[in-house]
Amino acid sequence: MRTSFMALLARLPLSLALTACSPDQNWREVTFEGTSLKAQLPCKPDRTTRSVPLGGVPVDLQVVGCESGTAIVAVMTAPLQAGADAQALLAGWQQATLDNARVNRPLAAAQQQVWHRPGQLPLASSVRIQAPGLRANGEAVQMAAVWGAVAEGDRVRLVHAVVYDRAISPEMANTLFDGLKP
Repeated sequence: MRTSFMALLARLPLSLALTACSPDQNWREVTFEGTSLKAQLPCKPDRTTRSVPLGGVPVDLQVVGCESGTAIVAVMTAPLQAGADAQALLAGWQQATLDNARVNRPLAAAQQQVWHRPGQLPLASSVRIQAPGLRANGEAVQMAAVWGAVAEGDRVRLVHAVVYDRAISPEMANTLFDGLKP
């Protein structure tokens, strides 16, 4: 009897560790006002909406983001005016993001892949990128990001999700990107 009790005590810390919920990875669904778009974030997000120029036209950019451990995670979305060139605007958004993170280009084939999800428009600039870059303070950072577009009636909505960290867990990036639903 004493042996089985001691064995139970020895396994208890391992059992608690395996069943514990990590506060850094508390995934939750978030929605965006005025759209059916949903995303999964690993932490309680901050939200903001601001008017930004996209292709020379002001758009309301909605951003949800948070810090999970050492990672910065964000999802952004912007509705386009009817008739706007979604392909060109998405490519411009990618360029601005990569420039901001000081990512060296051209990217190697292994750093970039097509990113087409169910319900997403099949644009050439719908891609997933993983590349090293630099933070504003010059510190090295890894970036994993996706860009895509979905139809909303006669309009198009652009979507961008990104993770910045010293080392990005594939599980975090995959869960974030796979959790984007139109």
